[in-house]
Amino acid sequence: MNKFNSRLGFILTAVGSAVGMANVWGFPYKLQEGGLFFLIVYIFFIALFSYVGLTSEFAIGRIAEAGTIGSYEKAFASSGKNPKLGRAISILPLIGLVLLTIGYAVVVAYIFKALFDSVTGSLMTSDVNIWYKNLSERAYSIWPFHLLVIIFTLINCLGSAKTLEKSSKFMMPAFFILFIVIAIKILTLPNAIEGYKYMFRIDNSKINIGNVVSAMGQAFFSLSITGSAMMICGAYLHKGEDIVYSSKMTGLLDTIAALVAAFVMIPSIIVFSMDQAGGPGLLFQVLPTILQNIEGGRLFAIILYLAVLFAGISSLQIMFEVVVESLTYVFKKLDRKVVLFSIASLVFLVGVNMEKISDWGPFMDIISIYIIPIGAMIGAITWFYILDKKTLIDEVNSGASKKYGEAWYKIGKYLYTPLVVVICILTIIM
Repeated sequence: MNKFNSRLGFILTAVGSAVGMANVWGFPYKLQEGGLFFLIVYIFFIALFSYVGLTSEFAIGRIAEAGTIGSYEKAFASSGKNPKLGRAISILPLIGLVLLTIGYAVVVAYIFKALFDSVTGSLMTSDVNIWYKNLSERAYSIWPFHLLVIIFTLINCLGSAKTLEKSSKFMMPAFFILFIVIAIKILTLPNAIEGYKYMFRIDNSKINIGNVVSAMGQAFFSLSITGSAMMICGAYLHKGEDIVYSSKMTGLLDTIAALVAAFVMIPSIIVFSMDQAGGPGLLFQVLPTILQNIEGGRLFAIILYLAVLFAGISSLQIMFEVVVESLTYVFKKLDRKVVLFSIASLVFLVGVNMEKISDWGPFMDIISIYIIPIGAMIGAITWFYILDKKTLIDEVNSGASKKYGEAWYKIGKYLYTPLVVVICILTIIM
């Protein structure tokens, strides 16, 4: 099996999987709503989930040297249980990831269209509401960009770990650099400092359980702990690498990505007295309006949407890799490239028929509210209640700079896993 050539390549690939729309349009909205209390709680959960959640998913992937299906089989076999049961249980998280890939590709196609219109200048001269309506309410309005997104993702997956690593080493640094450039521009706007003050305000009315749940859920989704995706990163990791260190670095860089996005979004909204917005409205209505009203807006629109496009394709390529690896793991005679092209075709053909937000929105809601949280809960329970304890701890300690044992395991079993169950239940209820 192909392996990552370096620790940096592994970390940037994992960060590429984690950094996405949750960072760009989810985190800024929730931080704007919850202020400093939200941020403190969010950082606590990012640290916890990185320390045990990401670590356990990386570890089982490296143990099994496989992605979703192989990891669940290995977990069940390690404790003397039927690996076929593990394979059966793995199907739901895997299906959830396939559906997420279809919907996510539509989002990235929207971003590509916004980038294209920024390059041509049409986004800077259009009525934003009409532009967004034409983008989101017409069937097949973005199919050429949708197809290009699939092709670019496909190319990045052709060489498995090697091409994933190479593309991540380019796209993730580019994401950070481009966002920092535009954040510096926003800092120069009149009254931008008021936006930063608002971000870090202490609002006693926001110190409540609702904000805690919001921060916990945001941290969970931001790290892409889905019970299906991150194991593939571990599968391509050498035994001598420190998994816990890499998990912490992934969490740190993911948080920095979210903060940099917030440094762009929130001050802009405050400076131009725009209404709070999250989701597609923030990226495709609020921001274009702001960019139309700042000097050099066209250039900064190009920078912004290019950075987000890099983040989107980085996430998509891991999703593709997970699905392809799982199918070739089960059906070993299948040619990898044939499977990759088949998955790409499926993602495009299904997704191109739901480009309207009235189709895509409900589809993504079902996946994010029900399927993905349930898959993540299945994963957490499997790693800490079914996978053999010694097997897991030994793998975590392979290459570790310090030894982890009973304390780490108890945090995972008695704190992290119950929290994942709570997140799953609350997401469905709320």
